[in-house]
Amino acid sequence: MTRAKIELAYITDPAKRKATFKKRKNGLMKKIREITVLCGIDACAVVYSPDLPNKPEVWPSESEARSVISKFNGVSEAEKRKKMFCQESFIRQRIDKGKEQLKKLKNENRKREINLLMCEYLTHGGNNLDSNNMSYLKDFSFFTDQNLDEIRNKITMLHTQEETPENMAQGDQAQVHVPMTNFSREKLN
Repeated sequence: MTRAKIELAYITDPAKRKATFKKRKNGLMKKIREITVLCGIDACAVVYSPDLPNKPEVWPSESEARSVISKFNGVSEAEKRKKMFCQESFIRQRIDKGKEQLKKLKNENRKREINLLMCEYLTHGGNNLDSNNMSYLKDFSFFTDQNLDEIRNKITMLHTQEETPENMAQGDQAQVHVPMTNFSREKLN
């Protein structure tokens, strides 16, 4: 059974707020302890309770927390900021990454769409090409040229392999076989 989603808002009932604070604080301390053990890192937590504002709870101990904090303060400002993110820069970076992924997926989809169109054009004798759509015609031409260049490169590569000394010793009996790719709708999906 999954937990119900909790609305993140200030808890107005003091008793519920106190219970939630205690439960969440213990969970936070447990997570910090786990990450230090599992990853072998230095970490500390300083939590001020609303009931005792002048006496914070420190984990693992006050001396170890001071050691971790002084270690952090000993790092230069440039090093600290190197990996720090404000929320705005983090979101901007995520948006840029998402835009880049979207652009890549759009290009892949367009290429598949044109490849499918090329296959249908070849199998149906060219009767289904929409000559009114210049965008399709330009992309069709581009991908056709690209596929022809790939075929020419493979043929050239096979011819150069044919002319190696081992093959020349066999005489003119060596033949180059260029495999034809069987385009189908299933392979494009």
